[in-house]
Amino acid sequence: MGLSQGAVDVRKKADFFVCLTLGMALALAAAIELSGDLGREWLRYDRAAIADGELWRLLGGHWVHLGWSHFLLNGIGLLLIAYLVAANFSRWQWLMITAAVIAGIDLGFWFLQPQLVWYVGMSGLLHGLLAAGTVNGLRCRPRESWLIAAFLVGKLGYEQLLGPLPGSEETTGGNVVVAAHLYGAMSGALAGLCFSFRKSPDAPI
Repeated sequence: MGLSQGAVDVRKKADFFVCLTLGMALALAAAIELSGDLGREWLRYDRAAIADGELWRLLGGHWVHLGWSHFLLNGIGLLLIAYLVAANFSRWQWLMITAAVIAGIDLGFWFLQPQLVWYVGMSGLLHGLLAAGTVNGLRCRPRESWLIAAFLVGKLGYEQLLGPLPGSEETTGGNVVVAAHLYGAMSGALAGLCFSFRKSPDAPI
């Protein structure tokens, strides 16, 4: 069965917004990485600095990386997640889900991880985005969504019981804060569940 011209136009518009949004996100993270240690020190989640009023770190810490290998790993993860679940929400819903996931991770860090001195990276956010998209996908693409859900739950379970996946710390160049993955996934799943009660969007991101 062929697509109508209207459906084709919607698909083109959706693809444009996918590319635009992903490009902006990766460009922002790359620009921060180009700033080197200065940007990293100024933007990272730093508990003592946040307590002193530097609240921008609650947002900035999720866009800073330990180095280019860490950035590239997260960038590839973002592209993969977009491929898997981008169509499950509208671009505005994704923006609100992103905000909810970041807030959930920050709250988890502040109240449940008082020993965490500092944190950088997008991995917690990525787990949240994947969880949100998977929750909504369970009702429209159940087969592949259940596979993604099983992988995500298995990964989180492994990390909570045994620590970071083998090789992950060597690849990123530093310690992996697995709590960020858990808080991100939980926040994302909750946000995804809330938006899943709404009508399916016509265009992703």
